Amino acid sequence: MFMTVIPSIDILDGGCVRLYQGDYDKVTGYSEVPEDIAGEFQDAGATRLHVVDLDAARGAGHNREVIARIREVFKGTIEVGGGIRSEKDIDELLEVGVDRLIVGTILARSPETVARWISAYSRVFIGGIDARDGMVKVSGWERDSGLRADALAVKAREIGILSIVYTNISLDGTLSGPDIEGTAEVGEASGLPVIVSGGVSGMEDLQRIHDYAAESIVGVITGKAVYEGRIDIKTALTRYSENTASSDEQPW
Repeated sequence: MFMTVIPSIDILDGGCVRLYQGDYDKVTGYSEVPEDIAGEFQDAGATRLHVVDLDAARGAGHNREVIARIREVFKGTIEVGGGIRSEKDIDELLEVGVDRLIVGTILARSPETVARWISAYSRVFIGGIDARDGMVKVSGWERDSGLRADALAVKAREIGILSIVYTNISLDGTLSGPDIEGTAEVGEASGLPVIVSGGVSGMEDLQRIHDYAAESIVGVITGKAVYEGRIDIKTALTRYSENTASSDEQPW
């Protein structure tokens, strides 16, 4: 089984940070220059980069200028999530060269809107399903949507979403291991490719995901484990990732 290892950059107030279980009051800063981090991932051989605009996610401004600078240095596929709730947001992100747009809150609250976007902009949208105890959270993980993760995954498939990033919020930023089984269940429910997110603590977790061999799991996002030195990203990319570089070669 091949899986794409996807390093992550979360942006808050212009800097590269990680939150603990999505809590904005529990922030660890790693760099004031996120594009430098993106350049390091590029040099290590990363073909895909996961970027989250945490300010936009909770409706407190955005970091589009930072994302534009990341695009200048990172040549592979860039997927961006956080606060994509209007056509203006879509236009601005596509204008700076983002390849994939992750929709979470708007997918849960108004899937018909996302369906219209897919018709207008083609299939560049990934479903961001962020859940705690199986229930989807929205607005920067601060509000309950009232939806189950598997039900939203089915709706995502029905409207033409490309793939899903599934995050178990209770594990995110904890280094306590990813929810592989929960991710596979979302993949089985939706029939879509799914990316594991949240809780990756080291190379052993990457091996566990690899060995689990669920056909629906195509990638894994890792952030804090890389920043804390628990994963050497170059080694991880060499060992596990497919040798693909463009969004055409990674259709999900």
